[in-house]
Amino acid sequence: MAEGSVGLWLIGAKGGVATTVALGLQALRRELADNVGLVSSLPQFAALDLVPWDQIVVGGHDIRSASLYDEAVTLHSNSRVFDERLLKACQVDLQDLESNFRPGTLHNVGPTIENLADADTRQSETPRDAVSRLRDDLEEFRTNHNLRHVVVVNVASTEPPFDVEVPANWEAVEASLAQNECPLPASSLYAIAAFGAKCSYVNFTPSIGSNLPAMCELAELHGQCHAGRDGKTGETLLKSVLAPMFAARHLEVMSWVGHNIFGNMDGVVLNDPANKQAKVASKDKLLAEILGYAPDSLVSIEYIKSLGDWKTAWDHVHFRGFLGTPMTLQFTWQGCDSLLAAPLVLDLVRFTERAGRSGETGVLSHLGSFFKSPMGEGPVEFSQQFQHLTEWAQQTAKASSQNGLSGSAEQNGVVAERNGSHPPQEAKNGA
Repeated sequence: MAEGSVGLWLIGAKGGVATTVALGLQALRRELADNVGLVSSLPQFAALDLVPWDQIVVGGHDIRSASLYDEAVTLHSNSRVFDERLLKACQVDLQDLESNFRPGTLHNVGPTIENLADADTRQSETPRDAVSRLRDDLEEFRTNHNLRHVVVVNVASTEPPFDVEVPANWEAVEASLAQNECPLPASSLYAIAAFGAKCSYVNFTPSIGSNLPAMCELAELHGQCHAGRDGKTGETLLKSVLAPMFAARHLEVMSWVGHNIFGNMDGVVLNDPANKQAKVASKDKLLAEILGYAPDSLVSIEYIKSLGDWKTAWDHVHFRGFLGTPMTLQFTWQGCDSLLAAPLVLDLVRFTERAGRSGETGVLSHLGSFFKSPMGEGPVEFSQQFQHLTEWAQQTAKASSQNGLSGSAEQNGVVAERNGSHPPQEAKNGA
């Protein structure tokens, strides 16, 4: 077994998903929760030597200074999630984590997210200064806790669409950091800081993050791996499962309409049309990729405060069958947003750390089943994506067994085959 603790650094550390991740991890460490919802606990991955729960240390950046425990209590009272006894059992654990949190950055996050920030959140710094500060926070976290590696996971609110053309090489992008007009948003600055601090980076949001050629170059320069983007937890997960059924049965999908309502902080942010545009684009692109054609489609997202963290999606699928007969499929998906996302974040930390320990760098395309808009080359159907993940696990476990490995790739001299490639730069690198 690999020795030493691993850091989980959460961007948006006081949000609903991050709060649930922190509480869930403490519950797992104390054996107060089972492994339901955790992909990495499936038998297919038992031979991978994944980092155990009691060796994961949590820290993070946030633009708010709210208490993590208070955020968990609010989530419990507003959304009727968590057991009150669980909250009490983990109260001291959550309070002890407060010393690991640092102020984030607001660079190019848009006015809606800015309005959520505390008044004293740092704003008078160049992007380069912000990156330097964020990197120092990560390095301090690793040193203070004697961590062998840190995985940075972005679970912050969705930024407005990134539609600015930037150079494809890192040297040119790096030069722009000295200017306040640098177009890169906060999600990308966090990724730059992560790579510079020799950390992995996972983007669980639709924000651009590391999904730019220059950023991929930077990850390779520092020998780090990354993955994303936009966690696939609900309606889009069902689309990635159901759309292949229509294709396999040669049924023509004429239209697919999805209506989503929820009331958490993510809903507040997505109530802004600019931020909503980035999310809708991520949810809406999958059908054409799977079906091979683009049916009429509509995705709507609406903020309903009373729902709290509970998300409901209604979908209406209008398809054409034999002899031109029109038919319909309708379904309702209702789930607690943070409770669906949090276990996937924990899975991604374990899988990403394991890939890095094997010497993998660049985009981890085998993690595509976790994302709506996966980076790198790979299948788009969920079953094929999951097969890709299990095949990677088998190959990684086999390589370790053959070489007697359990420690880091640097110690053992083994470099696994890379599972991704640089994404091509689109016309405007858009979301």
